[in-house]
Amino acid sequence: MLTNVEHIGIAVKSIAASNELFTKLLNVSPYKSEAVESEGVTTSFFRVNQTKIELLEATNPDSPIARFIEKKGEGIHHLAFEVDDILAEMERLQGEGFTLLNETPRRGADNKLVCFLHPKGTNGVLVELCQEIKE
Repeated sequence: MLTNVEHIGIAVKSIAASNELFTKLLNVSPYKSEAVESEGVTTSFFRVNQTKIELLEATNPDSPIARFIEKKGEGIHHLAFEVDDILAEMERLQGEGFTLLNETPRRGADNKLVCFLHPKGTNGVLVELCQEIKE
């Protein structure tokens, strides 16, 4: 079951410039930055109350973020929803006719297991499912 919006992902050309912009805009500094090698990105997270913003900068020209920016420019890339059981939610959504971009969940940023839904089935919005990794 989707429990809430986990974060809003924004594709950016420069994480440094965007960190400065969003720090001014939100009046808070990013609380975390990390590289996610499997996705070819560097991320930076901001939190305002319960809302999280994830900035994503491509680390190589073949990454999904690089292709997104080349095609559409900087901007909102995805909406991420928190789930309690990512495997059960993937099975449920597949049963409802959604196309998953991942057959199994992958390790993502911010200590999460993630899976994406194809935007063709979600009105053009890339949807990410996120489950906290309990270690």
